[in-house]
Amino acid sequence: MSEALDALVRELDDAAARLRAEEMPAAEAADLVERCAELAGRIGAELDRAGRDADRDSSAEGQEQLL
Repeated sequence: MSEALDALVRELDDAAARLRAEEMPAAEAADLVERCAELAGRIGAELDRAGRDADRDSSAEGQEQLL
């Protein structure tokens, strides 16, 4: 994984741990849940981009072999 993706995953893990471990006001918990959703979306986008890059790289290699 990339450093950026690792950082996002760590931040999501930390936020989820806070939600599980800490008693906090409802508004703060709601903000943290929204942050988790944002982080999950960014992680998904990073993984999609990495998958597309891997597909593009592997298909290019395959075409070279055909030539």
